[in-house]
Amino acid sequence: MAELKSFYLKRDEFNRKLGDGFPPGSLVVLEGGSGSGKSTVSQRACYGLAENGSTVTIISTQMTTKGFINQMYSLDYPIANHLLKGRMLYIPVIPLIQAAKTRNDFLQRLMSAKELFEKDVIIIDTISALIKYSADAEKALELVSFFKKLNGIGKVIIITLEPGQLDDNTMSIFHSSCDIYISLQVKASGNEIKRSMIVNKFTGAKGQVTQVVGFRIEPSVGLVIEISAVA
Repeated sequence: MAELKSFYLKRDEFNRKLGDGFPPGSLVVLEGGSGSGKSTVSQRACYGLAENGSTVTIISTQMTTKGFINQMYSLDYPIANHLLKGRMLYIPVIPLIQAAKTRNDFLQRLMSAKELFEKDVIIIDTISALIKYSADAEKALELVSFFKKLNGIGKVIIITLEPGQLDDNTMSIFHSSCDIYISLQVKASGNEIKRSMIVNKFTGAKGQVTQVVGFRIEPSVGLVIEISAVA
C-alpha cells in the first residue's frame, strides 16, 4: 500500500485532523473567499510535505518569489534548505494572469508545461484566478482529466478556488471530480475572526478525519489548530 503524503509538524494538529496525510493520487480542492486563509493553508501544507520527504511545486497567483519567501519565514516555515536542494519549487505567475485574458490557448499552454508537474505534489494557488478568463465547463473537464492522469501516477494535486471567479457549472466539475474537498469559512465573533475548515469529502483516508477544524493564523507561528472548532 502506498504511503500517505504526510504534512506532519510536531507543533500543530493539522496533519492528524486530516487523516494523517493525503492519499497518493489525490485531487484536493481548497475553496474559500478572499481572506479565508487558502494561501496560508496551502503554505502550511507545502512546508509540511517538504519536511516529510515529498517534493513540492507551488504555483502562485498571489505573490512574487521574494514575497513568498518572506511570508513563509514570517510564519516560521523556514524553506531555504528545501528551495536550495530542489525539494521545493516556487513559480510565481502573476504576470501570466494578464496574458491569460487574451489567450484562448492558455489552459493548453499550462498543461503542456511539463516541468511544472514533475514533483510529487503540485499546489496551484489560486487556480480560479489563473483560468477564469479561459475556462468553461468543457475546458474544465479537460483540465480535470489532465489532473487525473497525474493522479494516476501517484501525484497529489492541490488547487485552491475562490467562489465567484468561475461559473457554477465549472465549479461543480471541480467539486464532483476531486477526491478531497475542503471549504474554508470565516465568521466574525465579537472582536475576533473565527476561521474553520469544513471537510466536505475525503476519499481514501487512512486515519480519522475531523469534519470541522477550527484554526487561526498567527505571525511567527503560522497555522494554529483550535481545540474546539466553530461550526
